[in-house]
Amino acid sequence: MSVVLGYDESPGALRALDVAIQTAAAFHEPLVLVYGAGAPGSLGEEYRAHSDALRSAGREALAHARSTAETAGVPTVVEILDAHPAQALLDAAARHAARVVVVGSYGESPMRGALLGSTPHKLLHLSSVPVLCVPAADPPVADPPPGRP
Repeated sequence: MSVVLGYDESPGALRALDVAIQTAAAFHEPLVLVYGAGAPGSLGEEYRAHSDALRSAGREALAHARSTAETAGVPTVVEILDAHPAQALLDAAARHAARVVVVGSYGESPMRGALLGSTPHKLLHLSSVPVLCVPAADPPVADPPPGRP
């Protein structure tokens, strides 16, 4: 089994990296670092340029994540896949017998995620393994109502 992490260096992904490393270490399993580099469109020079740029960004992002995981003593596998992020994570989870898929959230409202098709939202509905969605930041602590401690 493994722990699969979608990683793109966003604030949510940075927090998700820490959680994924802790989870992989606790279960003594490898961490599979995934970057979905599916470019929009499918033909022509513009597509190739966009695809190359996405793959380059993925290599840089995953190098950081791999270094962090290996410093923590967690073995890693790195995959840059020519698929959109949600599909790349689903494919990697199936190939690596994932125990869990870990992703960061951007703090979007549920409505925005549903309308725009966020990766966490898609995974929550399509994944056959548990999905752990890590928020980009701790939610603010609400003040107690007046008259209560």
